[in-house]
Amino acid sequence: MLSALAKLVMRIGGWTPEGEIPPLKKAVFIAAPHTSNWDGFWLIVYRISFNIKLSILAKHTLFWWPLGNVLRACGAVPLDRSQPSSTVQQLVDMFEKQEHFFLALAPEGTRRKMPYWKTGFYQIAVAAKVPIVLAFIDYEQRKMGIGIQLDPADDIDVNLEKIREFYAPFKPCRPDRLGPIAFPPTTPNSD
Repeated sequence: MLSALAKLVMRIGGWTPEGEIPPLKKAVFIAAPHTSNWDGFWLIVYRISFNIKLSILAKHTLFWWPLGNVLRACGAVPLDRSQPSSTVQQLVDMFEKQEHFFLALAPEGTRRKMPYWKTGFYQIAVAAKVPIVLAFIDYEQRKMGIGIQLDPADDIDVNLEKIREFYAPFKPCRPDRLGPIAFPPTTPNSD
């Protein structure tokens, strides 16, 4: 019922879904471009349309009753951000504890223009030894979906170039907020 409603919302919104969920048990999904709150809304509608068990992060302090129940129903998992240095380990532990776990992150980290992408998604994928799956939203073509998959054990610069090539044709909601697809000068080592 909820899936059918989400598909109707996508159709009314003029969106076309593309790609398929890869036959994986675990993966880090990255979603880009991320320049507007609408990105999250439409990607959640996509997730519900296809019954994808996809987790997103939310501050652990938001998980009070009844909001916590609503967040969990939407796929949110609590993350304790009081110790930022432990964030990657908290997420790697989640991957280890679950038989099936898809984690979705927006590497831009915010909806405003930034000079670099956050590298957490890559660090998590390397540490958890899970693939990275590229998800997209394109406002010009009104399409969204799932694209290619990368092995984080491959060379980081090669993977970053593949990411740039993949996302190059997609147009964001707010082009003025789109930053470059680049990592800060000190990037995680994939060794």
